Amino acid sequence: MEKEKKEKVEKKDKAEIVPKNEGMWLLKSIFSKKSNTDGDADSNVKTSPDQNPPFSFLSAHANAVVSLCSKTLGISTNALQEQFDLELPDNLKQPESHARNFLEFCSYKALGLAITQPNYLNDKEFRRLTFDMMIAWEVPGVASDQIDKETASCSSQDVEGEDGWSLFYSNSTKMAVEVDDKKTVGPEAFARIAPACPVIADITTVHNLFDVLTSSSGPRLHFLVYDKYLRSLEKIIKFVQNAVGPQVISNLSLAEDEIIIDIDGTVPTQPVLQHIGMSAWPGRLTLTNHALYFESGVGLYDKAVRYDLAKEMKQVIKPELTGPLGARLFDKAVMYKSTSIAEPVYLEFPEFKGSSRRDYWLDICLEIHRAHKFTRKYNMKGNQLSEALARAILGIFRFRAVREAFRVSSSNYKTLLCFNLAESLPGGDMIMQTLSSRLTLISPTAGQQEILSSPNANKKHVLPAALMTLITLKIVPSKEGELNGEAIYQGVDVCVGESNPLEAVVKQLKLDTGMAEAAQATVDQVKVEGIDTNLAVMKELLFPLIETYNRLQRLISWDDPFKSTMFVLFTSYLIYTDWIKYALPSIFVFLALVMLWRRYTWNKRQLGAFKIVAPPSKNAVEQLLTLQEAITQAESLIQSGNIILLKTRALLYAVAPQATVKLSIVLVLTGTVIAVLPLKYLMLLVFVESFTMNMPLRKETSERGLRRIREWWVRIPAAPVELVKPDDKKRK
Repeated sequence: MEKEKKEKVEKKDKAEIVPKNEGMWLLKSIFSKKSNTDGDADSNVKTSPDQNPPFSFLSAHANAVVSLCSKTLGISTNALQEQFDLELPDNLKQPESHARNFLEFCSYKALGLAITQPNYLNDKEFRRLTFDMMIAWEVPGVASDQIDKETASCSSQDVEGEDGWSLFYSNSTKMAVEVDDKKTVGPEAFARIAPACPVIADITTVHNLFDVLTSSSGPRLHFLVYDKYLRSLEKIIKFVQNAVGPQVISNLSLAEDEIIIDIDGTVPTQPVLQHIGMSAWPGRLTLTNHALYFESGVGLYDKAVRYDLAKEMKQVIKPELTGPLGARLFDKAVMYKSTSIAEPVYLEFPEFKGSSRRDYWLDICLEIHRAHKFTRKYNMKGNQLSEALARAILGIFRFRAVREAFRVSSSNYKTLLCFNLAESLPGGDMIMQTLSSRLTLISPTAGQQEILSSPNANKKHVLPAALMTLITLKIVPSKEGELNGEAIYQGVDVCVGESNPLEAVVKQLKLDTGMAEAAQATVDQVKVEGIDTNLAVMKELLFPLIETYNRLQRLISWDDPFKSTMFVLFTSYLIYTDWIKYALPSIFVFLALVMLWRRYTWNKRQLGAFKIVAPPSKNAVEQLLTLQEAITQAESLIQSGNIILLKTRALLYAVAPQATVKLSIVLVLTGTVIAVLPLKYLMLLVFVESFTMNMPLRKETSERGLRRIREWWVRIPAAPVELVKPDDKKRK
């Protein structure tokens, strides 16, 4: 056995060394489109079918993809199989899963190398290869291929780009699968392949991304939609790469590790307005991975004002109404408030219809702020902090690409932003805990040279794949070394044949989210408009409590002396014997039994609609009068509350000396009684006193006593109040 294993290792070393020495041209031409009409001898040797024979346990789709992966890696398919046998445990080589696991292994290896090349998203063949991997993932084995042949056929035609020869789809292979108009992929295949390229998808939001991309095409993803998404993503990345100019650098004074994520307000017809107090200025808004910058002006901009998102300053970022001269008219603004500024700042995004611009900027600002909040909570430093922010940045790129390509918006439960999703998702804190556990495996102090060139030095460490993706895309400058495809392969969130803890948590929360969305749909359905209608609904829903209160009132009023007497005796007995303490637990147990009885006896019944008689409809004038009356009543209640508080203040400060002395004596006597008497006797005394006030024998005396208390209260003056106008220090 040891001899056979040694021979396998020697074969693996030969397979890796020879093609890599001979295949430097191959690696350089993976994403270049050079004309090769004649096809020289050297390329014919590398692409000879004899060197990459098809595997009997793989389908035609899977064999084609494995062949392309071997070309990308510069090694033979047999060498790939040897690596698979050596590197993966035996439980991943079972017959029922061997084909799919081998396909994932080859795909992840090839993508790990492919995404180290610059501008790989711009290459049409790369986009086709990733989609073919998803197709092959659904039909990896021969048995699944037989079923798939009934609905789809494999095309052996070569696919050439506009400039000629293509490595992935060449005449010499004759096995590549061209994506036809009917070829689509499902959510599981997309979720297993797409996160292998960190810029394309994140493991936490990959299912939401699939739902957004397939919102108009049902549960299957078409290549044309996928290709459009990647082309839009490539445009966003080019924009970010070219965003930093001399004027921007001089105006913003960016830190060394600060990255521009998005800019708005550069088009005169779509300005961004900053409102502070009564004043407003048009200008340009810039978001970085640490702060928001606003530069007032049109065309020529003043020095930027910085609104921090990274440090703990009790920031509040939320949607808000705004308008001219401080009027709250248009729901198109984002409010920023923190301890670093004297008053809130409102950033308005004017548009004729809707508030999509505002919603987009609100989401991406919250994503950066929550990413920093996450890193502070788990005390992340160095590469760990950079990796968390890189995940947020890539999520914003994907969110913007989908928004610009398809003009769709997603709910809180379907957002494409990782940290926003964790904030809004039921149980989202589990995502953050699992993500923090994974990020803590990243070495916080290792340099890029150590991380990228020596990925196998310490197997227990996870590599910052999102950060290295930003380095590849030239958004983050690379100070040391070159990217290593094996390093990125080990750093991604997908694992061959199994799901990592983060993926498992997301899948479980996705099931819980379905229940939350269904519950929220019922909430939205039962919402009604109008004060009168909502009051009618509340009155009907509270009918049992209202009826119970009315019956207690009749007992207290002694309309039926016999019932009132029996109630007083029974309750007094419960209080005296200390059984009253079991009253509340008994109510809880009774409600639990009723709910369980409903649960098991009404299991298959559907709850009927709660029928409510709608109040008569009112016109606009009547509704305004009703609103005015309600406001008047609310104002009267507030005034009465203020009077009570001011009279209490007068008693505390002895504005009325005689009333203060009387109240002091009453408080001393009450405190003495409470200190001396046991609790049950106090409860009995209070209950009997309050419940027998209206009985025939005590009614006259009780009314006289209440009258004297009201007269005493009326004679107490209110403490003085002076209204002072605030100093207007707002900028004008």
